[in-house]
Amino acid sequence: MDQEYERRLLRQINHQNLPTEARLSKCGSATCSPVSIRSGDRFIPTRAGSNWSINFHYANENCRSPNQTHKVKDATSDSSKDAVAYAALLRNELLGAGIESVPDTHTDDRRPSVRSQDSHSLFRYAVHTKRVPFDSDNEVSPYSLSPLSNKSHKLLRSPRKPPRKISKIPFKVLDAPELQDDFYLNLVDWSAGNLLSVGLGACVYLWSACTSQVTRLCDLSVDGDSVTSVCWNERGSLVAVGTHKGYVQIWDAAGGRKLTSLEGHSARVGALAWNGEQLSSGSRDRVILQRDVRTSPSAERRLQGHRQEVCGLKWSPDHQHLASGGNDNKLLVWNSSSLLPVQQYSDHLAAVKAIAWSPHQHGLLASGGGTADRCLRFWNTLTGQALQSTDTGSQVCNLAWSKHANELVSTHGYSQNQVLVWKYPSLTQVAKLTGHSYRVLYLAVSPDGEAIVTGAGDETLRFWNVFSKTRCTKENNDQSAAAAEKKLQACLRPLKIHVHRGDTPEMMLKIFVFMCHI
Repeated sequence: MDQEYERRLLRQINHQNLPTEARLSKCGSATCSPVSIRSGDRFIPTRAGSNWSINFHYANENCRSPNQTHKVKDATSDSSKDAVAYAALLRNELLGAGIESVPDTHTDDRRPSVRSQDSHSLFRYAVHTKRVPFDSDNEVSPYSLSPLSNKSHKLLRSPRKPPRKISKIPFKVLDAPELQDDFYLNLVDWSAGNLLSVGLGACVYLWSACTSQVTRLCDLSVDGDSVTSVCWNERGSLVAVGTHKGYVQIWDAAGGRKLTSLEGHSARVGALAWNGEQLSSGSRDRVILQRDVRTSPSAERRLQGHRQEVCGLKWSPDHQHLASGGNDNKLLVWNSSSLLPVQQYSDHLAAVKAIAWSPHQHGLLASGGGTADRCLRFWNTLTGQALQSTDTGSQVCNLAWSKHANELVSTHGYSQNQVLVWKYPSLTQVAKLTGHSYRVLYLAVSPDGEAIVTGAGDETLRFWNVFSKTRCTKENNDQSAAAAEKKLQACLRPLKIHVHRGDTPEMMLKIFVFMCHI
């Protein structure tokens, strides 16, 4: 070996074996210079401490701007689905993630979890000594030329959920002359009998969704009054009409006659809510009155908790709690026995008119604030805790939950005048509907839960198909088929007939009928 090369090699080894303090003190002297320390000319990076799954995640995140991230979160196009599938495929091949199905961007915002590796190395080489028998359902053929793994093949063969398409165009538009542009009124409601009631000026009109026939129910101009709220009872036979002078009239829709007129408020009645045979009314006089329409008007409950006008009222699906919103930015929850609110929420910064109880989760309440707040907030009324909130960017006028899916629709005023469909609990926007030129102040859901109608100060009513009950119908059909199969098996068991596992319900029914004839 060359003596000069051996001397340089020994100097380098001795320098590397020195302690850190000694090396720093040696280099800190005046005689030490960077040029005097010689090292090898070959650099070999170490990957022992690299976490490739985290680096892969950051590589995708850092190359996106916040606007692009928001668009990816709300995307429903096929290209976004392909991008998610491609990312999952890369995770399988490079990181061994074992993803077998394409994650849904709407139902789950979380990224697919990556299995932890035993080794920190990215590339691993192993020799399989035991050959697993070929299974056409679970494994790729040994004669396949595809470089992809079994998990990736399952990922590519996994059924894709077709993207839900909501029409951005209303399927019907009706003129509504004299429909007031007042945030605190509730002038549109849809009955269980498929009748739409609309308060226009001093009159209430009924529109049949089956025949498209329009009839005038009442005219308050004779008394110098005007309509400020309408609300159907649960059966769809009675409609309550709140007036500007503080009266609440009960009308029989089929007969077209007024049954009674309730007094008690000293100002306009802008909010109404039925609970069986009881009717709750909220007024500008800051009082909520609860009255049973079957008894005398003297038997009433006065609920006083708001400091300004009551503009929102909704009973819970179990008929136990009443939620009220007011112009004092308060959201109150009442029970059926106490005269004081059992819960009070003060997080909103503007008037609370939009209120909706979830039909899918017990005790879940959603509310929306006015122009100064613009937020959707969700509350757990069982524990009194705030759950989630999101800034919608505009005044929240109304809220309504879907009957068939965990989704809700919100209508907005200043400044975007739009209708938004949300997925809960991820709070991703499923659709954005535009068309109204004024604030979308009124909202009602059809009795089948598929369509909604919106009303605005532009004096139009627009009908939209936003919700779908296909999933619910399919689940009900599956449950009915399973129940029928169990009943047939129970009928065949006393006849000592052996039912094979692969027998269909139709086959079992034929066997049962044949044995009955014998």
